[in-house]
Amino acid sequence: MDMGAIRRRLALGTALLSVAGLLVLAGPATGDAQAAALCSGRKVRTLSFATGYVVVHRSRDYVCAVTRPERAGPRVHMKVSVQARGSRPVVDEGRFTRHAGPVTVHAGHRCVWLRGAVGSGSISSGWILC
Repeated sequence: MDMGAIRRRLALGTALLSVAGLLVLAGPATGDAQAAALCSGRKVRTLSFATGYVVVHRSRDYVCAVTRPERAGPRVHMKVSVQARGSRPVVDEGRFTRHAGPVTVHAGHRCVWLRGAVGSGSISSGWILC
């Protein structure tokens, strides 16, 4: 193999590694697109509170919810809870950086009660989506 061929292969390898590095640094998209990817169906409601918000999606007989902070940052206590009337609540709670959930319940045509919390702020919806 001559020196010209070796140089071309080294240049091609360097270019491929540079492109791969840029793709890693760019990372995935965030925001509502990420919340949409977490829950299937259409977005039916956003419940805002001082430190975050709960995004609610509905798909046929199912309701899905995700709690997100106003700003992603260090780990903070977050909680999301969805309860269909006549059933027990389904809860995801812990210390997260980006979101709590998704939590999905079979609601059918029943009302649901949503709760969300980020740090010291929280929200409780009452019976909705009846």
